[in-house]
Amino acid sequence: MSFDYKKEYKEFYMPKNKPDIVEIPKMNYIAVRGNGNPNEENGEYKATIGLLYGIAFTIKMSYKGTHKIEGFFEYVVPPLEGLWWQENTQGIDYNRKEDMRFISMIRLPDFVMKEDFDWAVQEATKKKKQDFSKVEFFPYDEGLCVQCMHIGSYDDEPATVDLMHSYIKENGYVLDITDTRHHHEIYLSDPRKCDVSRLKTIVRHPIRKAK
Repeated sequence: MSFDYKKEYKEFYMPKNKPDIVEIPKMNYIAVRGNGNPNEENGEYKATIGLLYGIAFTIKMSYKGTHKIEGFFEYVVPPLEGLWWQENTQGIDYNRKEDMRFISMIRLPDFVMKEDFDWAVQEATKKKKQDFSKVEFFPYDEGLCVQCMHIGSYDDEPATVDLMHSYIKENGYVLDITDTRHHHEIYLSDPRKCDVSRLKTIVRHPIRKAK
């Protein structure tokens, strides 16, 4: 049975649809940075997804080839995630999607080292005859956060965000979005295969104790 991060770390990937506070440890990701409207058919965001999955599956299937990763075990590729922000904007203005900046990312198992990632980029480039140079090895130490399961359209997220912000205020915390701590989404549903009313997205915001 392949190791499934969503099932083994439910506190990170299966929150309830009411806000909760969680401490997120440092994790390594594969990531691609970009900007623009994520809904644009031929936009930069959708192009990043193919790049990420190309590397993710090269690493996942590495055990079938000659590159042996120390400590490797079979696993389910974790869900797609995204860090989002807009310059000079507190939070996200959903009416200005063209101004969005993002880091698309997929978590790596702890046994994947930087040299394994470098191998995967070379391997995928050679086999798929595609440029993967935009993909980076991205350590992210997220720390203390508030999170909530959002069910429904991405455009309806502000209602969930309002609930989260009310919750932290009531519990003695304040929002701590900075140049390195961002609005974070984890996508548990494939919008191509799921009705928009049933989309499951974890929304996560960095926080700190109020002074």
